[in-house]
Amino acid sequence: MDPRPTLLVIAHGSRDPRHAATVSALCARVRALRPGLRVEVGYLDFNAPRVPRLLERLSAEAAGGPAGGRGVREVVALPLLLTRAFHAKSDIPAVLREAAGRLPLLSIRQAAVLGPSPLLTAALERRLAQAGVRPGDPRPTGVVLASAGSSDPEAGAVLAETAREWRRTAGWCAVRPAFASASLPRTADAVRQLRAEGVERVAVAPYVIAPGFLPDRIAAGAREAGADVLAPVLGDAPEMARLLLRRYDDAASDRARGDRTALSA
Repeated sequence: MDPRPTLLVIAHGSRDPRHAATVSALCARVRALRPGLRVEVGYLDFNAPRVPRLLERLSAEAAGGPAGGRGVREVVALPLLLTRAFHAKSDIPAVLREAAGRLPLLSIRQAAVLGPSPLLTAALERRLAQAGVRPGDPRPTGVVLASAGSSDPEAGAVLAETAREWRRTAGWCAVRPAFASASLPRTADAVRQLRAEGVERVAVAPYVIAPGFLPDRIAAGAREAGADVLAPVLGDAPEMARLLLRRYDDAASDRARGDRTALSA
């Protein structure tokens, strides 16, 4: 039996096939960084396998079922989310608690969300560099940090603090949060605001992991307002893979210390 818990990456899912392809690429990078670690992907909606079905399969392996022999007993469930909002606080814990109640052979622990983290801002800087913009460039640059958006005030506050800290550490002339849904300002409005303040060059940095409907809305807002630069989504940036492993290791360390936050008895 492998003493390391299986890493279960929980993604939201999307009808857009780019979403699942990006999640798969990110998890492939995680496996390359940590050979031998079992990494599975489950989805809340739209894509397969759904999280409950995947956990059932892992439990069957623990019981020595048709796919037995791999000894899965413990799972670290890692939400592929940048902020703590509804999915991290409500529906993912509910799905995991329900599965833990039905599958007593599995010990399931929910890891923390990915953000905030300096690795995220490093990934943002990587994507901006790919688009031709770097901190410290002679031409003053203002950045719109554009997220999918959430009605949860904690998520908005974290994004605002991330923007402030990123401006301080990277030296951008301004960093403004923006949202594709739920909150204001929208991406186009934030770009126009920076223009009105005399910012010479405006770049939009999508604070999203995978392509889809809301990231496309961010891109449309950037084009509509005439942003100079639009960076790619975070995707499978190396910093993202390292961050997934950091969150996994933190949760696994809690388990080793006997922390009682597991979702099963």
